Amino acid sequence: MTLQIADANRVRTLTFDRPEALNAFNEALYDATAEALLAAADDPEVAVVLVTGNGRAFSSGQDLLEMHAIATNPDFQHGRHGFPGLIDALVAFPKPLICAVNGIGLGLGCTILGFADLAFMSTQARLKCPFTSLGVAPEAASSYLLPLLVGRQNAAWLLQSSEWVSAAEALEMGLVYRVCSPEDLLAQARRHAEVLASKPISSLVAVKRTMLEPVRAQIEAARERENAAFAELMGGPANLEALTAFAEGREPDFSAL
Repeated sequence: MTLQIADANRVRTLTFDRPEALNAFNEALYDATAEALLAAADDPEVAVVLVTGNGRAFSSGQDLLEMHAIATNPDFQHGRHGFPGLIDALVAFPKPLICAVNGIGLGLGCTILGFADLAFMSTQARLKCPFTSLGVAPEAASSYLLPLLVGRQNAAWLLQSSEWVSAAEALEMGLVYRVCSPEDLLAQARRHAEVLASKPISSLVAVKRTMLEPVRAQIEAARERENAAFAELMGGPANLEALTAFAEGREPDFSAL
């Protein structure tokens, strides 16, 4: 099992459950999360979805061993939804989405916050967008959503530096709504989720739809630009050096790239 699903008080909690891989997304977890979001969207008993992680990570993003296999094996078998299908589900998800960042969030473990209606973060958690350290482009419409959320300069640092961002820094830039002690994180996130879940679902959906409708075209355009840039860079010299270095347990050398 890669994803735990639990319901209480009209809140469905999705818990990434690959702790041995720091909840990295492989094809199975992409598919399970996409299916869970699609099911929650259609379930009249679910008003809010809360996403968190099991263990010391929220999510470490793309499983790099699987990413290496994708980059080097043209016959790699993708899942039913994969990464694109999960982003489709996040873009279309009509109900409030709350993230409780319990530990490290890398790649999609950070950029998913662009789709969150509320995000809570443990004081011990850290976030990173490692795209330049992997020799690739942004993902998940983050090139549009992050500047919208935190401003151009904060987004530029997040997307270009591949540096860690602390919980305090994430709060200051507006990437998260609240920072909590580790032991209080889920309780705080659930308390806010249940406040929202006590409201009529039709009204929650209407509020989210009217907030998002003006930017949907820009989100899709950003995804197209990112996908084109990612396809160009994936398997290129910088990306292969990054993945080879990861597999060999060393720092990548980009000095000639």
